[in-house]
Amino acid sequence: MTIKMLIAGSLTALALGATAAQADDTLPVGSLDAVLERGAAYGFTHYLEIEAKERGQVEIEGWLDDEWQAEVRLSLESGELFKESRKRKDDSPWGMSEAEVRLAMEVAVAEGMVEFEEVEIKRDDLIEIEGRDEDGRELEVTTRQGAEEAERVERD
Repeated sequence: MTIKMLIAGSLTALALGATAAQADDTLPVGSLDAVLERGAAYGFTHYLEIEAKERGQVEIEGWLDDEWQAEVRLSLESGELFKESRKRKDDSPWGMSEAEVRLAMEVAVAEGMVEFEEVEIKRDDLIEIEGRDEDGRELEVTTRQGAEEAERVERD
């Protein structure tokens, strides 16, 4: 009876561990090029948020032109679209250009980031990049739009 309970407990722990591993929503920093290629192909001109999702999917939020803001979720590998929403906005486009996204990621990589979960710009021009270092520890790098170095680095 004790052996059965031990086996059942071990199997449950393995299943939970596998679920946790599958829920890890990060992408290697080298995949940013593919993300930006998909974003440009969709029509994004300004990026507000890029977020890695499970199974190689990415969610991108930003501006398509002077009037339309969009949020899409797509496959990084195939480009298949899973979700799409568009809103007509009265304010002007704002956010990061492709070059500014790349610069922010360079700052995060210089701080040790090897996988990213999210890149997001705030209205005050601060960009937060969340991800992991080579040891798998959480890393959050904050930089200012257009800056070549970090303003704040948090390691967990």
